[in-house]
Formats: sequence, structure tokens, C-alpha cells
Amino acid sequence: MHTKSMLKDLLSDIVKVDDVLMIVKSNGATIEMRSNSLSIRQKEQWITIGENDGPCHMHVNNEMIKNAEFVAEQKPERISYSIRFFDENNERVLACFFTKMYDESKTIKSERKKLYDDLQGKYGSKIQF
Repeated sequence: MHTKSMLKDLLSDIVKVDDVLMIVKSNGATIEMRSNSLSIRQKEQWITIGENDGPCHMHVNNEMIKNAEFVAEQKPERISYSIRFFDENNERVLACFFTKMYDESKTIKSERKKLYDDLQGKYGSKIQF
């Protein structure tokens, strides 16, 4: 897989999954948007997620994202599943958290876990772009 297109491919696969919370954080602000029915396209180095004319969208510079990592993080009552994207300084640029992974009794939903596992199987746990 060509490494420059791999970032767009991975992001395309993520936005196809409903209820992924995409979080962009900076020192002074945080944006959170749901993956549900987001479009994705690329023009030059910019990957646009969401409708450019819509109320919320993001532009990802594929030349600045250097790697991504699948992270299963133990929390007090559950495991949090995410894919995190980093720049050349290993600073997190974007995180995509898979939400609605558990039912009311805190049992993992196997169909949600399979979506995450399938993506990890396709791309690997750590990805270089």
C-alpha cells in the first residue's frame, strides 16, 4: 500500500464506522465530531473529512501526520479503543475513539469490537506514513 494514500485509506475506513468520536486538540480548544455519515476526499496534501460547506468539518494535512497507533487503554470499568495520529514530534494531532463499545451491563459488544479488530488487522497496530 502506498504510504501517502494509506492515511486517506485508514481515515476513509474509520469514517465508515458509526459512532467513532474524532477529537482534535490544541492548547486552547478541542473539537469533537462523530464519524456518522461523514464524507472524505483529498485535494493535494489536504484530506477533508465532512462537508466543506457544512457546519463542521476538518482538514488533515497528510504531509504532517507521520504515524498512527491502535490503542486499547484500560480504564476503571472498561477498555477504551482508539486510533491515534501523530506528527513528526510524536505529538497527537487526531484521535478517533470507538464509542458505544459496551452494553448497559458493561459487556463488550462483539460486533463493535470486530470493527476495531478488523481495522487493526488490515493496517497493523503501528503505522508509518
